Amino acid sequence: MRTSLLHCPPVAIAETLAGGPGIVDLWYWQYESAMDEALVAAGVSLMTGEEHERYRRLRFEPGRRLFLATRVLVREVLSRYISVNPAEWRFVSDPAGKPRIAQPVVSPTLHFNLANTSGLVVCGVTAAHEAIGVDAERSDRPVDYTALAARFFAPTEADDVRAQPPERRARRFFEYWTLKESYIKARGLGLRFPLDQFAFDISHDNVGVSFTSPALDHTRWRFASVDAAPAYLIAIGAETGGTALSLRAAAFAPAS
Repeated sequence: MRTSLLHCPPVAIAETLAGGPGIVDLWYWQYESAMDEALVAAGVSLMTGEEHERYRRLRFEPGRRLFLATRVLVREVLSRYISVNPAEWRFVSDPAGKPRIAQPVVSPTLHFNLANTSGLVVCGVTAAHEAIGVDAERSDRPVDYTALAARFFAPTEADDVRAQPPERRARRFFEYWTLKESYIKARGLGLRFPLDQFAFDISHDNVGVSFTSPALDHTRWRFASVDAAPAYLIAIGAETGGTALSLRAAAFAPAS
């Protein structure tokens, strides 16, 4: 689907925990205006020793704020589904960096994925589908969209980016980019899976995907491309077995 945050129904936590097929919750936070000293102190107090060391090594303040906002978001969001103190969550990542909950063991099992970009952090949560990926990007970043699409995208996608009027080229590029990232993040592939080996069709409201490999079944996957004003795009991919996505969204505000 192609939609906007304004058109997504609100998160209904009880329905999500019931594990209904297709249900994915999208929590988003444009954190910059909230990043005062009290929030920084509260966020640091939630971190593990390893997280705190990573935070300490970040040299530039924008990166530190982004790192902290991501940790606050995932811990507090998960605690809205399960009665766990935000500081008690422990996470592990697979070799490609895809995170999952290590402790505590909770029921139902929650699957989540994170994305961040300057000014925005996002967390997708579902109890229904283990393979979920989320990506977010600013659509006003100055890059050579046509050249990057030609280098990394499938030919049909690169042709579509090139065919757009200049004022729409950036948005179309990042629609494809975020969708592709959501897929490889859902599968935990990192950059091991070439971006030109699968192609999205975003010519209609329903987002379609195809693979060059006949071993991959496109019918099992569902995707959403979400406009997040003023200049962000978010993509969600999930292996639902073919069930349509039931995407819900909520603006996050920290408890502290």
